[in-house]
Amino acid sequence: MNIKPLFAMALLALGTGADAGSAEPIRIGMIDGLSGPFANAGQAVVRNLSYAIEQVNARGGVKLPDGRHPLELVTYDNKQGVEEALTGLRHFADRRIRIIAQGNSSAVALALSEAIDKHNSRTPEQRMLLLNYAAVDPALTNEKCSFWHFRFDANSDMRMHALTEVIKTDRSARRVYLIGQDYSFGQHLARVARDQLAAKRPDIAVVGDDLHPIGKIKDFSPYVAKIRASGADTVVTGNWGNDLTLLVKAAKDAGLNVKFYTFYGNSLGAPAAIGDAGVGRVRAVAEWHPNAGQDAADSASDAYYRAFRRRYPQPEQDYLHLRMHVMIDMLANAIEKAGSVDAAAVARALEGASFRNAFHEASMRAADHQLQQPLYVSVMRKSGDGGVQFDNEGSGYGFRTERYLPASFSALPTSCRMQRPR
Repeated sequence: MNIKPLFAMALLALGTGADAGSAEPIRIGMIDGLSGPFANAGQAVVRNLSYAIEQVNARGGVKLPDGRHPLELVTYDNKQGVEEALTGLRHFADRRIRIIAQGNSSAVALALSEAIDKHNSRTPEQRMLLLNYAAVDPALTNEKCSFWHFRFDANSDMRMHALTEVIKTDRSARRVYLIGQDYSFGQHLARVARDQLAAKRPDIAVVGDDLHPIGKIKDFSPYVAKIRASGADTVVTGNWGNDLTLLVKAAKDAGLNVKFYTFYGNSLGAPAAIGDAGVGRVRAVAEWHPNAGQDAADSASDAYYRAFRRRYPQPEQDYLHLRMHVMIDMLANAIEKAGSVDAAAVARALEGASFRNAFHEASMRAADHQLQQPLYVSVMRKSGDGGVQFDNEGSGYGFRTERYLPASFSALPTSCRMQRPR
């Protein structure tokens, strides 16, 4: 068990900042993998949430009727396991931490959502919220939706919708190989990829469909050999963390000449692992990327990215998730609107809430608690090449926007039939 309070940031020395610094902090309990094969993904989340919390605290914290309160992040290492995550949830419940943040596993998110439903029914005076920054299984905002769960990332159907819009116009894509991690997210992604490709490009043949154990494969060369043998010209994958990095590294080592359409190919070592072989061939989808502002000189988007890099200057610290900053900002505003940290009051304040800055807009759909926001599909380029001002993780490779999809286009219907508390 690893329980670690990260900080209660020293606030402004004068005015409201001093009031917040002396007040009881509002704690956010993060449950995610901070050790093992996906430790780099978990640590990236810690940096992003910490930075976003610092921004809220620097402006005085969160205003409640009794004064201003700082936000504070507390982490629990669940080692990417469901049972460990449930143990972490019980620990945070015992400490009266009402706001839980999690994301790097849809299986864990589904278990936490169900457990929080039960907890809130049994102990309505100590109800909790689940803020989801990365678990993208659509079930969480469809048939298994919960009033107590809010997702700030695009779900896998939305992400795949964006990727297949680009594949639809890629006339060189004729034979597609699907590969993913063998758990709820990867299994669903394979099904939706087939469905969307059949609808948008019925001429494309799916020539392979592999699921592999999550976080356990050290050598992907056998999978790469199968991709080569299939005659695929395109690979679609939702792999993340080391499962993506090792996959693309094996493809590079084998000289596999295919295009990769990925969910996370712009992060966590993947660009450096694939190198020149990925230029013009690796694509990723996200709500934002560092070069998204390159149409305007010295844009607000550029300034936002530069500020994060000043805070975390090491190349291995370079993975900025805009959605996590949106999540913390919307949470702070919802607490202020509710005038309370009561989970039900905050949830109602989040429903229909919106976020807007100089380069991004988002809104929380009340029907299913799925954030609606634009998506970018970007393509890997060498740094300095045609609109790529910023590289990723010091690799010399960055990503350039290939397709921008507004929130109205990336939105998909929901089957959620939410049960709301009285």
